[in-house]
Amino acid sequence: MPLAKRILRALLYVLGASATVALAVAVYLLWTGATVGLGGSGRRLVIEHVDSESRLRRIEEARIREATSEAHPSRQDIAAAPATMARPAAKRGDAATAQENYWTEYRGPGRAGIYDQTKVNLAWPADGPPELWRQQVGGGYASMVVADSLVFTIEQRRGREVVAAYGLENGRQFWEHSWSSRFSESMGGDGPRATPTWADGRLYAQGANGHLVCLSAKDGKVLWQRNILEDARASNLTWGMSGAPLVVDDLVVVVAGGRNERSLIAYDRLTGEVRWSALDDKAGYASPQIASLAGRRQLLVMSGTRILGASVKDGSLFWSHGWKTSYDANCAQPLVVDANHVFVSSGYGHGAALLKITAEAGRFSVEELWFNRNMKNKFNSSVLVDDVVYGLDEGILAAVDVRTGERLWKRGRYRFGQLLYASGHLIVLSEDGDLALVEATPDEYRELVRFESIPGKTWNVPAMAAGVLLVRNQTDMVAYDLR
Repeated sequence: MPLAKRILRALLYVLGASATVALAVAVYLLWTGATVGLGGSGRRLVIEHVDSESRLRRIEEARIREATSEAHPSRQDIAAAPATMARPAAKRGDAATAQENYWTEYRGPGRAGIYDQTKVNLAWPADGPPELWRQQVGGGYASMVVADSLVFTIEQRRGREVVAAYGLENGRQFWEHSWSSRFSESMGGDGPRATPTWADGRLYAQGANGHLVCLSAKDGKVLWQRNILEDARASNLTWGMSGAPLVVDDLVVVVAGGRNERSLIAYDRLTGEVRWSALDDKAGYASPQIASLAGRRQLLVMSGTRILGASVKDGSLFWSHGWKTSYDANCAQPLVVDANHVFVSSGYGHGAALLKITAEAGRFSVEELWFNRNMKNKFNSSVLVDDVVYGLDEGILAAVDVRTGERLWKRGRYRFGQLLYASGHLIVLSEDGDLALVEATPDEYRELVRFESIPGKTWNVPAMAAGVLLVRNQTDMVAYDLR
């Protein structure tokens, strides 16, 4: 047989096999209700079961059973919860005040991703720490906050965004509040992104389409609601509104991204009335946070094109530093190093920098002390421990000296997962749902334990409170007992 004919037959065979595989995949997706999504690299395909009819029906049936069960948590149960569920927070400079509840905002006190409330057990067996409970949840990429023995998060269930409260000890849903809204995006996926914020018995939750609601944390009753995109006269972002609301003093501050002095909006946290709006920046995907820099307490904000410090009082600009990333995708939280320094990083090939913020005679100035590409945080924020930044550099765990920018090590593939720091260790949740324990040392990479925690694409940031570790993704939420 001529060579050309053999090559043609081989090619037709390969094409036929590919078509068979494609047809089998299509039938599987149709039968199960699954969809094909993208991993964090934007190049890797993953099969997701977020919206499968059978899964959503199971969630709905489970919620009905929980609501009618004698074991369903009552208000009296919550009030009588063990004292270990609510211990005083360890102070972290200006970023957190002493309060009864601890992990009440995105990434914990100061939005720093560091747990230091209690001692925790990190002597994990090979299959992981004891599991308290496992619960199916709706889609989306929000994390969780904890207060008064309840776990709060926001989910996508069918065509509604749902804020739900679960018992910290048993995982049963205590209440839910929802509204008609669905954010769909082919690359990142559907559902809400922003983590709720708890403050003084109120829960502030923001949907991916800009709906902002203030609820009673006890029962989910609506106290007030707005839409930040409508208030800002702004369009939604490519990947949806992702910044967690920031409660500071008597305000709730959001980054809405409107022009004409409507980029930052501060609402009265009790009434929802607009107290002030300021700046003209397009919104980024990071969450606003509070910091003390150069002797001034201020809002620290990653917009779509720069990092800036602004007045809590009226949003006026103190200082800014240009930070232009592809697609205006500034997603990772900046890290406050000390009273004058901030670490900032973005992915998409951008890199990281250490900024020095100073003030003289009331005028702020910014100096970039170093810039390199040794840490590229895409949408996966780093943590800072003893002047070492630990984070996922485009999916690979790395350690960088924050003062010099020198990379100390880079090893361990977790794709585009998330991480926290606790008791000398990094708790790393991989994009594939593996949970790993890594020693936080500048000397070398030391992974101690790694096991499968939750199957499927996992971009949600873990949370910790009272010795309980919480992880979730688009389909499941799990609590581990580290007490």
